[in-house]
Amino acid sequence: MEFEHKSVLLKETVEGLNIKPDGIYVDGTLGGGGHAYEVCRQLNDKGSFIGIDQDAAAIEAASARLSDFGERVTIIRSNYCDMKSRLHELGIDKVDGIVLDLGVSSYQLDTADRGFSYRADAPLDMRMDTRQTLTAKDIVNTYSEMDLFRIIRDYGEDKFAKNIAKHIVIAREKGPIETTGQLTEIIRQSIPMKFQKNAGHPAKRTVQAIRIECNRELEVLRDSLDDMIEMLNVGGRICIITFHSLEDRIVKGIFKKAENPCTCPSSFPVCVCGNVPKGKVITRKPILPSEEELEWNSRSKSAKLRIFERI
Repeated sequence: MEFEHKSVLLKETVEGLNIKPDGIYVDGTLGGGGHAYEVCRQLNDKGSFIGIDQDAAAIEAASARLSDFGERVTIIRSNYCDMKSRLHELGIDKVDGIVLDLGVSSYQLDTADRGFSYRADAPLDMRMDTRQTLTAKDIVNTYSEMDLFRIIRDYGEDKFAKNIAKHIVIAREKGPIETTGQLTEIIRQSIPMKFQKNAGHPAKRTVQAIRIECNRELEVLRDSLDDMIEMLNVGGRICIITFHSLEDRIVKGIFKKAENPCTCPSSFPVCVCGNVPKGKVITRKPILPSEEELEWNSRSKSAKLRIFERI
């Protein structure tokens, strides 16, 4: 299957970067190279672009898509949490812009055997980087009932988390849960029918929770953002697209703290903590997809773009 992914908030993200033609730009979630292509189009021969992704299929697709830009493009297979060290290996310590599009790509969702979608019966995998050993199957079959409850509650924000975790543990006692279809059926049986009618697909929240746990998505985001802000040159910007409230909350909180890091009590007349702002939040409210975009790409529905500029 060809790697296909509709880049969400494309125009808004590229404009938000405020691109300098001779700047250095990084896309930490390269995907099929949609955002990357538009960034590279605005660079001159002195500009450079580094694309990072942990998915081998994304690397292959983006390499082909960006081949026209020649040596100004460098593509690395890695997790964006290693951005600082991987760029350091290239002799780069400061950049002019960073993009993160935190969604699962259309390719990953539509390639059934990757196990990301609850709409197709496939092996329980969900690894964004197929080199890692932990899979969704391991989580579903080996995590304790309490740990399953915790991740479904915290990462899926599902009010039936306790019941779903209990039913998963009961089901796996009869034999391992191998596929997304098996898991979906267990989840259906865990949620009262009257709540299933108007709440979307019953497995959506649990599958999201297991995927987040499998790929350490929130942990990686939380642990990487401060480093990325530090890596920006003065005037450099970071644009982050999130797809659920947990990610958005992390981005909003870290941007806010970077803009106002003062820890002094509000009763102090002047700041004495010595914490200096690293930049300013450009988006007081997140940028959302236009009506037009929602029409041609329904998967953009929950997307939010936040932008931060280094000072």
